[in-house]
Amino acid sequence: MALHDKQDRFKRQQEKSQSSLSGKAASAAPNGRSSATPAPVKFSNDTERLQHINSIRKAPVGAQMKRVIDLLFETRQALTLEQINEACYVDMKANKDVFDSMRKNPKVKYDGERFSYKSKHDVRDKSQLLYLIRKFPEGIAVIDLKDAYSTVMEDLQALKASREIWLLSNFDSQEDIAYPNDPKVPIKVDDDLKQLFRGIELPRDMLDIEKDLQKNGMKPATNTAKRRSAAQMQGISSKSKPKKKKNEITKRTKLTNAHLPELFQNLNNS
Repeated sequence: MALHDKQDRFKRQQEKSQSSLSGKAASAAPNGRSSATPAPVKFSNDTERLQHINSIRKAPVGAQMKRVIDLLFETRQALTLEQINEACYVDMKANKDVFDSMRKNPKVKYDGERFSYKSKHDVRDKSQLLYLIRKFPEGIAVIDLKDAYSTVMEDLQALKASREIWLLSNFDSQEDIAYPNDPKVPIKVDDDLKQLFRGIELPRDMLDIEKDLQKNGMKPATNTAKRRSAAQMQGISSKSKPKKKKNEITKRTKLTNAHLPELFQNLNNS
C-alpha cells in the first residue's frame, strides 16, 4: 500500500513538471512557434569611435599636426598633451615625430608643458587692432591680421565704417592693405591743387594710359594689348565698324529746295 502511494505521488509530480515545462515553452514561443534563429550580436558602441581614433593616429604627421593646430586656433587656449589627445585624439606622447614638429612650428607656442596658437600679431580686440594699425602708416597687410582672433575681420570692417582706418587693394598682390586714418593729422588740400588734378587730361586709349603708368614706375592692373590680341584670335575684331558711305545727290534724288543751287554742286552725271 505504501509503495502504491509513492508511485501515485511520483506520477503526479511528473505531470506537474510536464505542465510547467509546457507553459514556459508556450510563453517563450508565441503562436505556438519556437524561434530557432538566435538574436544578432551587437558590437559595442565604442567600436566605431576606436576605429576612428586608430585611423587618426595612423595618419601622416602633417595631417595630425593640422588637427592640433586647428584645435589650438579655434579654442585659443593653452592645452596640455593630455587635453589635446582627449579633444582631437592626437597622442603626441606616443608619437615623437608629431611632438617635435609641433614644437618647431612657427604657428605654435610651447612653454614646456602646454601648446597654444601663435598669431603673427598679438592683438585680442578692436582697440588693440587699431593701435597696431596706427603703428604702420605705410599700411599693413590684412592677411597678416586674419588669424589674430576670431572676430578680427568684423572689427576691420567696423573700423573702416567709422573712418578710423582705410582698406585699399594692392594692385601687385590684389590683397587688401589696412592704413590708419589718424584724426590728429587732418589733411587740407588747396583749391589750386584740386583744380590742377582735375584739369589733367587722361589719354583716351587704355594702351596710352598703361604706357604712362609704366613710364612713372607703376605696374598697370590691366593688359589691353594682350586682351585685344586674344579677342582677335577668337575672331572678334577690336576695330570700330566702318562708317556707312554718305549718300550723294543724284539726278534721281527728289529735289524740294530747287531754289538753293548750292545743294546740287555734288550732282553726279549718272
